[in-house]
Amino acid sequence: MDANVVVPYQSFSTVLSMRNRKINTYYKYKKISYQPPCSICCVLTKPPASNHNHSNYVYKDNWFDHLAINHLSQSIQATTGLRNNKSGYEGFVEAARVVYVNFNSTHQVNLVVEALQRAFPKPILSLLKMLLPQSKWAREYCAAFTIVFFAWLVGPCEVKESEFNGRRENNVVHIKKCRFLEETNCVGMCTNLCKMSSQLFIKDTLGMPVNMVPNFDDMSCEMIFGQDPPPLDTDPAFIQPCYKLCKLSNKHLRDCNSQMMKKDVEIS
Repeated sequence: MDANVVVPYQSFSTVLSMRNRKINTYYKYKKISYQPPCSICCVLTKPPASNHNHSNYVYKDNWFDHLAINHLSQSIQATTGLRNNKSGYEGFVEAARVVYVNFNSTHQVNLVVEALQRAFPKPILSLLKMLLPQSKWAREYCAAFTIVFFAWLVGPCEVKESEFNGRRENNVVHIKKCRFLEETNCVGMCTNLCKMSSQLFIKDTLGMPVNMVPNFDDMSCEMIFGQDPPPLDTDPAFIQPCYKLCKLSNKHLRDCNSQMMKKDVEIS
């Protein structure tokens, strides 16, 4: 990865003095390749193309959004038996955080899948599975359905075209900046509670394979309907270290995913 190194700047008084003497000062940049941490003042990288900042995007949930958020939050709490007094998206994130803190990764995935099954009536899911056999129409329908009815969960998203078996299809949902990942700021919660659980739930209930590909640099994600996810040991999402500012930093040392896998081994 290329980056620009900024040489440490001089003191404020020095800058004022130099300006008074009409001397133009400037930063010196030089290209470097990624190296282990050293005594660098800071590193400047290009901002993501979308450049959605947490501070300037405000979610305005409508009545349907609030209903859906609280319903899923209550389903998770009912499944785990662990309650919280928070409401709205904050209460939903807290319910997910409780799952992540108290259970190993295998149980986390199973509990979220069970909560999703509790949240959506089984007869409706069975009917959808029967009406949506593998086809271009089914894949495009799933993508369109997701952006209409699940933006409250993941944030603004859009349908994108991709190549599927040599043909162009609108079977990809591009999540511009995942609301759940932004709120949790934790790679492990993304992979265990969202990616893995959603992939299993959608495949099991609708018979539709889906591969969720998170981008942890800009917090975007793509849901590719009709594509099977890679094995865990080759999936890039599971070798990603967590953010330095992870809100659960007191729970793990460095890597959420490796910590969870280690915890699984210890418990088993």
